[in-house]
Amino acid sequence: MNALQAIQTKYHGATKTKGSRISATSAFGIKIFIGYPHELSGVDCHAKAAEYLARKLGWLGEDTGFASKFVAGGTNTGYVFVQVS
Repeated sequence: MNALQAIQTKYHGATKTKGSRISATSAFGIKIFIGYPHELSGVDCHAKAAEYLARKLGWLGEDTGFASKFVAGGTNTGYVFVQVS
């Protein structure tokens, strides 16, 4: 069995100094934040953050589609994305 890292995402509401955003964190603690993508909704907002992190970590090539390589599952705080291939 192969074990791959998952990416966990979480919504962070706006504060007095920052707008709403989504964080994406790898199992090893590498974290990024993106501004909330208002043009998207639901899981797609979280997928965008997970995609940015996966690309930053070199898990995806420039021409590789995120949706074809990862599946999402909901948690009580956001989503978890796991690579399927």
